[in-house]
Amino acid sequence: MMGETMKTKFWAVLAAAGITLLAAFGLFDSLDRSLADRMFQEEQASDGDIVLVEINQETLDALGPFRDWERDLMARAIDIMNRSEDCRPAVIGIDILYTGKSMAGHDLALASAAEHHGNVVLASAAEFTDGLRMGADGSFYLDSMFLSSYGEPYEELKSVTKQGHINAMYDTDGILRHCLWELSLEDRTVPSFAAVVADTYRAALGDEEIIKPPTDRKGFWYLPYTGKPGDYSESLSLLDVIEGHVPAEYFADRIVLIGPYAAGLQDSYVTAIDHAAPMYGVEYQANAIEALLRGDYKREAGDGIQLLVLFAVILACLAGFWKRPMTQSTALWLLVCAGYLGFCQWMYGRGLLLRVLWIPLGVTILYIGSIAVNYVWSVVEKRRITSTFKRYVAPEIVNEILEHGSENFLESGGKVVEIAVLFVDVRGFTSMSEALSPEEVVEILNRYLTLTARCIMGHGGTLDKFIGDAAMAFWGAPRPQEDFVMNAARTAVAMRQGSEELSKELTERFGRTVSFGIGIHVGEAVVGNIGSPERMDYTAIGDTVNTASRLESIAPGGTIYISREVAARLEGRIRTTPLTHKVHLKGKAGEQEILILEEILE
Repeated sequence: MMGETMKTKFWAVLAAAGITLLAAFGLFDSLDRSLADRMFQEEQASDGDIVLVEINQETLDALGPFRDWERDLMARAIDIMNRSEDCRPAVIGIDILYTGKSMAGHDLALASAAEHHGNVVLASAAEFTDGLRMGADGSFYLDSMFLSSYGEPYEELKSVTKQGHINAMYDTDGILRHCLWELSLEDRTVPSFAAVVADTYRAALGDEEIIKPPTDRKGFWYLPYTGKPGDYSESLSLLDVIEGHVPAEYFADRIVLIGPYAAGLQDSYVTAIDHAAPMYGVEYQANAIEALLRGDYKREAGDGIQLLVLFAVILACLAGFWKRPMTQSTALWLLVCAGYLGFCQWMYGRGLLLRVLWIPLGVTILYIGSIAVNYVWSVVEKRRITSTFKRYVAPEIVNEILEHGSENFLESGGKVVEIAVLFVDVRGFTSMSEALSPEEVVEILNRYLTLTARCIMGHGGTLDKFIGDAAMAFWGAPRPQEDFVMNAARTAVAMRQGSEELSKELTERFGRTVSFGIGIHVGEAVVGNIGSPERMDYTAIGDTVNTASRLESIAPGGTIYISREVAARLEGRIRTTPLTHKVHLKGKAGEQEILILEEILE
């Protein structure tokens, strides 16, 4: 026994370690991130401080290809939006790279407009490649973010504006979830475009600078998106601005972002908030700016502690799954998975982002594996107690033994429980048997008894016994049932309906038919194993059983008699017709109120 326990513990630790290692090596990462996107990234109400001026297809059609534009067009747009000192934009962020001198000589015009109004933020960008770096210990390592080049505005424009980098970098699964806080150059650091715009906006309003979000070791911070692709769009084009179609007050004290908004300009990304529709770069910047202004930051929990938690949860669940009935295992599986996902949602609302898939997927793998192992174990156990089953008829009893073991269940004795008892008898069977051949009588009887058994078992009842052409069944034992009285009523109605259909067939074949008389009562009874060590029956005894039997004995064919207690339990859920007079049942003191069950209302 000790050896078996140690072996079980060994396999438990091995299974937990294996699943934990799969998570540690990143096997679940893609699915984990995708699920987190679905759970956490959702549209939020925007503050309305950001307005997009789109370089859209309409603008391109009117002004020609973007590469041919003169820089005085952008200078004109800046002048138009700033034409009134009383209602000028707080900041104009231009998500376009102006890295070299133009051939037409309009560079000074753009620089002059930006300098004059003093509220322009421009874009810069870095190019990265794989390169070798030296670590603190003198060893070399491969850095995927090795800076190979850096592009920034030409000198005249750079000197009169603020700049921020616009690098947008995908996660390993090709989804844009993070923002790079700053670039590290040899002589300085360059903040992100979104951070510079947000700080400039705060300064224009007289507010404090934004707080730096929590970043990982590479300087990336997690972006909780506010809007999906298109949510920030007001269908306002750069052409509308240049042609003077937008009133000056429209931009008053707002953040104006100018950037590509056409598919041909190749500035779009697949983002965490929508894996299907690409988001333009200027919309991505708008989302980042809004998150920074709100201080809506999420810290990503470290993998180390989460792996330890995963290992511990797997071990605990393995103990819960081992040799448990599937219903219990399934309930535990659902509880752990749903509970953890709810916990992740709760923690996200408090600023902590957890690995949402590790524990649910790990527990699911374990759950499926445990089902397979438990199935093999149950087959072995079933063979061990097959001979014991011969003394039982009801499948419910067999299930109880298999789920809870045979040692205690098979001991003689019983317990008092509340049950619903049903008796059913075939009316007219004796007279019919005198007119038909023995083979025909057996066939008809078997058809009716098969119908009876199917109805009982189909509604969760325990088929106690067949008594000639009658049968007894009960609900509420060996396992408690939530709606056991209604289950008994449903069984009776199903029997009555089934017998009507069967009667038509038998009438056509034999010219004779029979019907059911049914009685139902509910109350306490002694339920358990009754008999000798050589022969036992799992049955119910007591006044409740006797009353149900008496009701069945006086019920006409095709009729269901129920006691007042049954009717009271199912009040409002069934339609009944009371007998016109009370009846004295054999063995009962006084007269009893009896009702006919007509139909079930739900």
